[in-house]
Amino acid sequence: QVELVESGGGLVQSGGSLRLSCAAPGNFWSISTLGWYRQAPGKERELVARVSHGGTITYADSVKGRFAIFRDDDRHTVDLQMDSLKPEDTAIYYCNQAVGIVGRTYWGQGTQVTVTT
Repeated sequence: QVELVESGGGLVQSGGSLRLSCAAPGNFWSISTLGWYRQAPGKERELVARVSHGGTITYADSVKGRFAIFRDDDRHTVDLQMDSLKPEDTAIYYCNQAVGIVGRTYWGQGTQVTVTT
């Protein structure tokens, strides 16, 4: 079992910034895609950003140019820098580790991000 621990959520005004961090124990790290997803009330969970073990990065269209994902292979962390936040970014944000080669996916417990007008 892989336990992902998230931190950094909170309350921020529109236009502000937050940085989320996710720490992992390191199991399967080198062959994993690490990502951040979010789920707003009444909506399905959606991809925000992910970075593969090869360094390929994918962003949701809604966050391109505002969010950046950082993977640290030495510390086994993946951070999400969120700038120019909007009220529609309000959601619970989840860290994800996907180990495709063995068909396993792990989730963090989630951290709340609330953006006020």
